[in-house]
Amino acid sequence: SNNTAIGRFSLRLNTTGADNVAVGYQALDANTTASNNTAVGKDALATNTTGYGNTASGKDAMRLNTTGYYNSAYGYQCLESNTTGAGNVAIGRNTLYANTTASNNTAMGYNAGPANTTGAGNTALGTDALTTNTTANENVAIGRSALKLNTTGASNTAVGYFALDANTTASNNTAVGT
Repeated sequence: SNNTAIGRFSLRLNTTGADNVAVGYQALDANTTASNNTAVGKDALATNTTGYGNTASGKDAMRLNTTGYYNSAYGYQCLESNTTGAGNVAIGRNTLYANTTASNNTAMGYNAGPANTTGAGNTALGTDALTTNTTANENVAIGRSALKLNTTGASNTAVGYFALDANTTASNNTAVGT
């Protein structure tokens, strides 16, 4: 009850889910029992079934989410591949695009953290920050292209334009400045 659906196939499979808002073609299409979700845009949260407390705004935002919860995605293809990850925040085009099961990541800025799949607890703020990070955990990248080439290096902190941009697998580094 208390659901709002606007758009073809929005909330189409909902059975007992409550307090959901779906606006756009196939927004929350597969939702069955999940509650407290907001999906605005074509295919936003389209495959969500039981994930709750999510907010997805933008075309394909959180499109593949099934059971992930308490995620926020604002922008085209943000968290698009997320399936079960929880507590993620993605703001800006392609942010955390490939994230599947990782939780507690924050990415803001065009193309921030797009390759991350299972790395948890990362923060990427700025265009191209943590661009190639895939499985590494607990990195902080603040600034354009900070930790850009990092793939599996963990617990790094890079603050500044291109800070630690060439680091790929090294861990426990700190860099401040360009």
